[in-house]
Amino acid sequence: MNPIKTIILAGGYGTRLSEETEVLPKPMIEIGGRPLLWHIMKIYSTQGFNDFIVALGYKGEVIKRYFTEYRLLSTDLRVDLNDGSTTELGKVSEPWRIDLIDTGLNTMTGGRLKRLRSQIKETVFLTYGDGLSNIDLKELYRFHKSHGKLATVTAIQPPQRFGVLGIEGDKVVSFNEKQGYQDAWVNGGFFVLEPQALDYIEGESTSWEKEPCERLAHEGQLVAFRHNGYWQCVDTLHELRQLRSAWENGNAPWKIWD
Repeated sequence: MNPIKTIILAGGYGTRLSEETEVLPKPMIEIGGRPLLWHIMKIYSTQGFNDFIVALGYKGEVIKRYFTEYRLLSTDLRVDLNDGSTTELGKVSEPWRIDLIDTGLNTMTGGRLKRLRSQIKETVFLTYGDGLSNIDLKELYRFHKSHGKLATVTAIQPPQRFGVLGIEGDKVVSFNEKQGYQDAWVNGGFFVLEPQALDYIEGESTSWEKEPCERLAHEGQLVAFRHNGYWQCVDTLHELRQLRSAWENGNAPWKIWD
């Protein structure tokens, strides 16, 4: 399998977590001393996907600063005060290549993707900057390539309050972001997209989850990959506390790395 890029949407305000996001962008909220964004990238990297495009917006400079200082803070160093030189004594464990792209402060999710369109020439992963899962990404990728459509969305079954996917067989026949109901399959993120899927986005005020996904579904170009394993978004302070507790207790289901 050739390396493919992973787009991570990391530009929103995270208003429902204002206790944390007043000073940090939501993807930089920490679990176990590491940003949520780091956890998401580890999920991909552990399965062999190390090229990332992070779509920045609100407090994007915090994410830029984190990664520009990552090598310095993640390795042992020798500092020579005589000549001011600094020598790394170890290697950074993550073989990541990261494009940090400012996609606007108030741009919607679809608009952020539209701003990245010129960089997308081949199949890409797409995910949100607040969702954790033990999803098999290689199987997701193989599934996407097997059906030949423009887009695959991972369907999961969490407790209520998420938009409902109408699924017949594997084909998504409707994509409704209204309130869900018990046992419904819903949008869990973790998309795989062909470049042409991004051409369904009209402008910067377009939400990816609305017109583009609804149109892809209507035209039979959106297929569901059912994930029956672990999935959890970080949307409330209660959820964040649950995830922090799981990590501290050594019971973090999304931790698929050693």
